[in-house]
Amino acid sequence: MGRAPRVVVVSARAGIVVTGTEVLTGRVADRNGPWLAEQLRLLGVDVGHVVVVGDRPEDLRAALGFMAGTGVTLVITSGGLGPTADDLTAQVVGDVQGRPSVVDHALEQRITAIVERLMARRGWRADPAATAAGVRKQAQVPEGATVLEPVGTAPGLVVPPGEGRDGPTVLVLPGPPSELQGMWPAAVAAPAMRVALAGSEELRQETVRLWGTLEAQLALTLRRHEEDLGGLEITTCLRDGELEIVTRFPPSAQPAYERLGTVLADEYADTLFSTGPTLDELVARGFADRGWTVATGESCTGGLLAARLTERPGSSAWVLGGVTAYANSAKEQLLDVPAEVLAEHGAVSPEVAVALAEGARSRFGADVGVGITGVAGPDGGTADKPVGTVHLCVAGPDGSAARALRLPGTRSAVRERSVTMAMHLLRSSLLGGPGA
Repeated sequence: MGRAPRVVVVSARAGIVVTGTEVLTGRVADRNGPWLAEQLRLLGVDVGHVVVVGDRPEDLRAALGFMAGTGVTLVITSGGLGPTADDLTAQVVGDVQGRPSVVDHALEQRITAIVERLMARRGWRADPAATAAGVRKQAQVPEGATVLEPVGTAPGLVVPPGEGRDGPTVLVLPGPPSELQGMWPAAVAAPAMRVALAGSEELRQETVRLWGTLEAQLALTLRRHEEDLGGLEITTCLRDGELEIVTRFPPSAQPAYERLGTVLADEYADTLFSTGPTLDELVARGFADRGWTVATGESCTGGLLAARLTERPGSSAWVLGGVTAYANSAKEQLLDVPAEVLAEHGAVSPEVAVALAEGARSRFGADVGVGITGVAGPDGGTADKPVGTVHLCVAGPDGSAARALRLPGTRSAVRERSVTMAMHLLRSSLLGGPGA
């Protein structure tokens, strides 16, 4: 990743602390940090830090202390609000904010009713004393905190600094993403949150995507035009051949962003393929605009392309289906790949990629067929066809487009990069622009 040396000054800043040993160790991916960062941006709040800590009180205290030292006006925590012994976020936040926790008996009754309905609906049975103890724990609230009604069983909390204390307000949210997101509107509306976010202004964000441009080349361009781009925070990220340029800026810097857009359009006309939509959105738009349908014939990617195409709601309008033809017999029987082509050229060859694409197109009656075959590894490579050799083909009404690739990396990386390359080949075939 790269970053241009310019800074956006915003009036409100926040920090995010994600709790949970399962997140810290990678057993569960963090979905809350990125989601919260985007919601805060929409409110005009810049996120200075996202920290992940395990279920250890001392680590959470240290993270909260660190955040307070960065000058943020708001800290958001996610997780650690359950009924078990390791769920200590509310208590630790109360201690740090100088607000001792007490049982909110009215809240305890509301949580009890929620738990009873949940258990009845799912047919669960539990020891009444243990259930009551868990509910009582979740009903412990720092004095003076605002309670946000549970979406699941855990309430949220808005905890301002205690009397005579300085520092940020802490918004305590549950860990399950559905509960956190469901609670967000009530959190934003809380009076104590409005105080913490006072003075925030719009923070705009725009994205430009290039295909086949190196970060170093873009960095030279940005340095050359740096004097004209004041007020912009420009971040770049290169993934699978796609260079994503994300720019954040206040409304006052809109003219500078328009200058940046002109520079990119002029200097990278041959690689700029998007000024906003993602690759997947562009492919979906291309099929919708053309009124075409697609089918896939995959070998080394094992159905990953079909899964990616069907990830979008409404994709049934243009995705007819796909075949994972891993064995040669499956290629022959399911997608009509000629046995003599397999015998002469081998399963990993441009000829078989074309046959897979044409076979998928014919079998499903689709306008467009996509074929992928390759050696994903870690074994199976030869001197002529080493691991990472992949052949792609997109066959459609306007003809065929094929690519031969030599991809580095692990088995997963080769498979995922192959799917991305196929998506770019589809984009180029549907909409024009930089080819894959």
